[in-house]
Order: sequence, then C-alpha cells, then structure tokens
Amino acid sequence: MSQDSISIALEPRSVTGKAVKHLRKDGTLPAVIHDHGKESVLVQGSYVELFKIWQKAGKHHPVDIKAGDKKFTALIKVADFDPKKHTLTHLVFNAVDKDQAVEAEIPIHAKYNEGNDVSPAEKSGYIVLSQLDTVLVKAVASKLPDFVEYDAEKLEKIGDHATVSDLIIPEGVEVMIEAEHSIATVYEPSALAAANDAAGGDAEAESEPAEGEEAEEGAEKAEVKTEEADKKD
Repeated sequence: MSQDSISIALEPRSVTGKAVKHLRKDGTLPAVIHDHGKESVLVQGSYVELFKIWQKAGKHHPVDIKAGDKKFTALIKVADFDPKKHTLTHLVFNAVDKDQAVEAEIPIHAKYNEGNDVSPAEKSGYIVLSQLDTVLVKAVASKLPDFVEYDAEKLEKIGDHATVSDLIIPEGVEVMIEAEHSIATVYEPSALAAANDAAGGDAEAESEPAEGEEAEEGAEKAEVKTEEADKKD
C-alpha cells in the first residue's frame, strides 16, 4: 500500500479552445478538474512537472492539488497524448474524498523469489504471455495500492496460468473483476509463433486515437460543459 503523497500546485487557466496550442509551445500543459457536479476548474502547469505526476500517480494514486485558493485531492481520469509525438497534451482530474471508496485501475506486477527476475517457465525457455496488466479495484482513495502482485514462481510448465484469484490483495481493497480472469499463461514458443502466423498479423491493427487540435479541443470543451464523467465516479 502506498504511503507516498503526491502533490502539485497548478495555476487557474483562462485560455481555452484553439488557443491552448500556444500554452503547449511554451511548455505549459492544460488540464481540468471535475468536482462532483460543481463547476469544473480549468488549470495549467509546467509540462515537465505534470508529466512527472502522470508517471508517478498513473490513474490510481491520489494527487493533492492546489489551484489558486482551492485545494483538491484527485485521481487522474484521462491522459491525452499526441498520437504522433507521443507527448502528453491534456489531463483530466476527478476530485475525490480521501475517506470515500473509489474505483481505480491498479497495475499488476509479477512477484519472484529473491534473486530471480523471471519465472521458472521462462528459465526453461517457455514464454509467459500477459493477459492482464491492470485490475479494477475499489477502496478508500487514501488506501489505494500502487500495484498488486501475484506469485510468478507458480508458472513452471506449458499451460500453467495465474488468475485474478492469485493476486495478493491488501486489506480493505475489493477486486472488481472475475476471480477466474487470466493474468498470465505459459506457452511453448513454437506454438505461439504458429498461432501468430495463422492470425495473419491482423491482431496488430489498432484504431488510432483522433488526431488534430480540433478533436482534442472539442473534447476539452465537452469536459468543461458537462460533469457526466465526474458523476459516473
């Protein structure tokens, strides 16, 4: 369970629409804070500082935000990236109550015995394919773990697998996904390669996020006009 606090001071933002591109050129990142049906708060901050916050907090660690004379505890709800430059373009925060249960996607880590960095299956030349990198959990915001683990030492031979039921869950944290859902499975390399060849490479085709300033700014305007996303939490 995380004990580290993450905090940042942001400035109120008056620039909206297409004009936000000038903020980005100056190294400033636009963001918005949704606050339980109240009027959204437009903010901005240093790109470097906000990118570090995103890297450290992800979508599961509460962030203490000071915006002008207001203070919030919030989770990052949405992080938009430029599909070509892979740079962060906008953040959406959802204000939360530290003493109220919230849902969040928590990263899943494999746990190995001391001195090991791979599973017994991988040591034997097999491939461990991950089917789940995060898990949806519910907990009081201040008690959300930074990650949850499963014992990867149990993955030894072809067909061995770990499921959500194998996750080591801290007290006070509820998993919101089926216990039988696979996390990782052991495969024989040649069988996996044959399956990929049979698929014809179509699995790699993914829909790209909408490109261009207009799509992004349209989304930002929608966030300012409605609190639907906030109410869903």
